[in-house]
Amino acid sequence: MATETVPSPSMKLLFVEMGVGYDQHGQDITSAAMRACRDAISSNSIPAFRRGSIPGVSFNEMKLQIKLGVPHALQNSLDIEKVKSVFPYGKILNVEVVDGGLICSSGVLVEDMGDKNEDCYIVNAAVYVGY
Repeated sequence: MATETVPSPSMKLLFVEMGVGYDQHGQDITSAAMRACRDAISSNSIPAFRRGSIPGVSFNEMKLQIKLGVPHALQNSLDIEKVKSVFPYGKILNVEVVDGGLICSSGVLVEDMGDKNEDCYIVNAAVYVGY
C-alpha cells in the first residue's frame, strides 16, 4: 500500500474523478476495485493534455494518483498491479488504499458464477489527475 498521501501536494491537481465498483458474484475485491476505477474515468475525456492546452505541459506529463476505499479485511487480497492496468495513459504516482467500501449480501449464492458465499464487495475510488 502507498505511503504518500493522495493527493500529493507536489502534483498540480486539475480534477478528481470518483467511482464505485461492485463484485456481486465471485468475491473478488480486485474486480470491484477495477470497476470502481473504470467508473471514475469512464465519462471523461482529457483533451487538454493531447492538445497542449496547458502551456508547457505535454501529454507525457500527465500524472495520476488513486485512492481506494476497500474493506479492511480484504485489503491484503487486492492486486494493485491489476488495478493500475485499468488506466490507458498517465504516470501513476501511487495508489493509496484506505479502510472503506462495503461487504454486504448479494441476496443469493450462485455457484456457477464462482460464489463461495452471498457476499458482495463494494469499492470506492478517487482518481486525481494532474501534472
